[in-house]
Amino acid sequence: MKPTKVYCDLFGHNYQISKKVTNHVKEYTCKCCKKQLTTDSNGRLTELTEEHQDINSTLERIYNYRTMRSKQKTISSSIC
Repeated sequence: MKPTKVYCDLFGHNYQISKKVTNHVKEYTCKCCKKQLTTDSNGRLTELTEEHQDINSTLERIYNYRTMRSKQKTISSSIC
């Protein structure tokens, strides 16, 4: 058993945000054992599987596109 795993088993994980996908969806990584979690559709933490990584990357792409379009509309409406 790895020493970092023992530490996490005894004291719990030390999660930090590793990626901000949207305002509501984030990915977390344990500083000790590198276990990864993400928020699911209900806002609860769940293990970051390959399927969740695909979902998060799609969400991030859509979120960034909409944010960019929203900023462009704001700029163009303030010019007119």
